[in-house]
Amino acid sequence: MTTVKRRGAASLSPDPRLVRVDDHWLTLPNPWHISVDICAGPEVPIESSAVDEILTVLETAGTLERLAAATGHPGAAVDRVALTPDLHKGAGIPIGTVLRTRGALIPQAVGNDVNCGMRLETTSLTVDRVRPHLDAVERRLRHLFFEGGRRIALSGVQREALLRDGLPGLLDAGSPPADGVWSALRPGDADPGRLHAARYPTTTADAFRDWIESAGGTSYDSIIGSVGGGNHFAELQYVAAVHDRQAAYAWGLSAGQVVLMVHSGSLSLGHQANATGLEQARRMWLAGVPMPDNGILPLLLDERSEPARRRYLDAFGNAANFAVGNRFFLALMMRAGLAAECGEVSGQVIYDAPHNLLWPDGDDQVVHRKGATPAGGYAETAGGPYALWGEPVIVPGSMGAASHVLRGHGNPRTLASACHGAGRRVPRGAAARGNDADLDAFLREFRVVTPLDHRDPAVTHRSDVMAAWRRDLKQEAPWVYKDIGPVVSSLSRAGVADPVAELRPLLTVKG
Repeated sequence: MTTVKRRGAASLSPDPRLVRVDDHWLTLPNPWHISVDICAGPEVPIESSAVDEILTVLETAGTLERLAAATGHPGAAVDRVALTPDLHKGAGIPIGTVLRTRGALIPQAVGNDVNCGMRLETTSLTVDRVRPHLDAVERRLRHLFFEGGRRIALSGVQREALLRDGLPGLLDAGSPPADGVWSALRPGDADPGRLHAARYPTTTADAFRDWIESAGGTSYDSIIGSVGGGNHFAELQYVAAVHDRQAAYAWGLSAGQVVLMVHSGSLSLGHQANATGLEQARRMWLAGVPMPDNGILPLLLDERSEPARRRYLDAFGNAANFAVGNRFFLALMMRAGLAAECGEVSGQVIYDAPHNLLWPDGDDQVVHRKGATPAGGYAETAGGPYALWGEPVIVPGSMGAASHVLRGHGNPRTLASACHGAGRRVPRGAAARGNDADLDAFLREFRVVTPLDHRDPAVTHRSDVMAAWRRDLKQEAPWVYKDIGPVVSSLSRAGVADPVAELRPLLTVKG
């Protein structure tokens, strides 16, 4: 695809380098003959800085050509790139990028927060039952999340089992204690049919031996069960609208029902795993081959690189397994808070889906997703609980806005992927300098649970503390993100995923 001409005025795209090829697809011209498509309706803005960045990413095809020539490992290439509607600038590779390679993998196409993702659960409660208790629920959740109330007791054996064998390994590694949020455990929490992956393969957890052995025995963990920063959250929501009655019924969703949504990842473990990948890529770099101008360093899938790849993939798998466990404990904390104030809570996991991950297959291909979620269809879900529907696709809105759960179609143009949210439209620095009146209006209408209780008189008299708190909240306020409605509509009209239900927030827990 070396030349693509723009179409007529009716097909004008948000950026002059983008060419609309049909109602909801833009094609990005490039000199590398790589198939690149952006799934975005005309109502979804695509920032030019993200286009600049993806054009730079395409230069990795040239890097792979040079590496292949120098090593005699033919066929290493960037095979296809799909860009989701929430595409926005990242650190070298845009958020919302899905990239398939042959003969190589690229740690930076996953990024630091390995297996950042979503967990969505149903509850037996209705919104009418919960609303009168929201003041008490807010206090309870602040205690659980930020004031020492979670009490997640883990032994070294359990920590290593989680890192090596995922959530099933953790739950099989001994009887959990009866106190703390472990008391909210229920059957089916590690049902492999409701997790995109119950276990990410590893051969060792030695990269994180310090965390495994840090307590010397069973202790209350200070890391796992953390929301994290940025756009991560745990949210109490309710089903505001059902769009696909049959799928919603099959998935256990009904109008007015309260659900729990968690968005978090691997915390410091993911950063360490990505650093390991970059370190191994630099160590394996061939003398005489120039380092790439775009700073993106692949690892070839050849025999020479196998030990380096193994070190990265073990750390990567450990971090990915930790992330699933982290979301599991965050969900337990939400369950425990609800149960303490609203009575017994039952329910089930709908899905746990990753955003930042890579998927090697037996054909020397690797699919990388950075800020994108799997959206498999019937083929990808065959034999599981979603075989009749397609993979659940969880698309959160910004803080205070609606989220959506959809069912995927396995669209090959997006490499069976969908967006992982609305996407930013205001950079964090500019957002932090936003309008104080807008933030005040938002806080009058919506509950945000943070480590700081902004209603506490002892806190409100500290102008420096309040200013820092407000700065952080403004970076994640609804107006700094794209409107979620057009983003979800683009997914549906482009044949990527169809809406099943709309979820509205009751309160959000932010780290």
